Amino acid sequence: MINFPNAKINIGLNILNRRSDGYHNIETVFYPVKINDALEVVESSELRFTTSGIEIPGFANENLCLKAYELLRADYDLPLVHIHLHKNIPIGAGLGGGSADAAFFIKLMNEKFNLGMDMDAMEGYARTLGADCAFFLHNKPLFAKEKGDVFESVDIDLSAYHVVLVMPDIHVSTGEAYRAVRPAVPQTSLKNLVEAAPSQWKATIKNDFEEGIFKIQPGIRGVKVALYEAGAIYASMSGSGASVYGIFAEQPDLESLELKNRVFYNI
Repeated sequence: MINFPNAKINIGLNILNRRSDGYHNIETVFYPVKINDALEVVESSELRFTTSGIEIPGFANENLCLKAYELLRADYDLPLVHIHLHKNIPIGAGLGGGSADAAFFIKLMNEKFNLGMDMDAMEGYARTLGADCAFFLHNKPLFAKEKGDVFESVDIDLSAYHVVLVMPDIHVSTGEAYRAVRPAVPQTSLKNLVEAAPSQWKATIKNDFEEGIFKIQPGIRGVKVALYEAGAIYASMSGSGASVYGIFAEQPDLESLELKNRVFYNI
């Protein structure tokens, strides 16, 4: 069985304060986009995990799909499986690719082996794997708060716009991003601000990671500036970076950005 985990972008990201469990309370809007990995699971004589596409750093046994398998196997009588992940979602990009793979793996295992898990049960496993992992079980625009795993409905539809994502040849670690941020509670909740038209977001919606990351990696700031120069009505770094997306009223010409960056159109 195969499915296709997709990425997300953050529309706004406010870091409110540090929690006693080491995480931060945040508020953001997760918005799914059409940049996909491919994930396949077949029964096997041994537990195997293989990859293709973009090289995944670290040890294979640390992959979230394998961790999800072990969590499920502790509670269900699962057979051994061969997991193959074709990686296309950029890594270190703020797109949630690893979390998406884990969430889609949970859904795939639930369907393939008739585990009978409802949404609450799947969310329980997902929350142990990553703060944004549970979002990908819903996979629709959601306002997220607390660690990023408590959700509220939000009415956002960007289908009438051209959304483009630019991935520079830069990797930003989440730890590095948090060390550079100054937590603060905003005067107006992001949930209220995103109700306005995207053409108004530039003046009101921000990503708290940008100020610190732009100082460390000015090339990322340069991508955002280039998107506005190309006519974006709103542009922002996604998550803790390094990817930057732009929302355009018309299809943009980003040929100059394609020279040094990976560019995804109409996501």
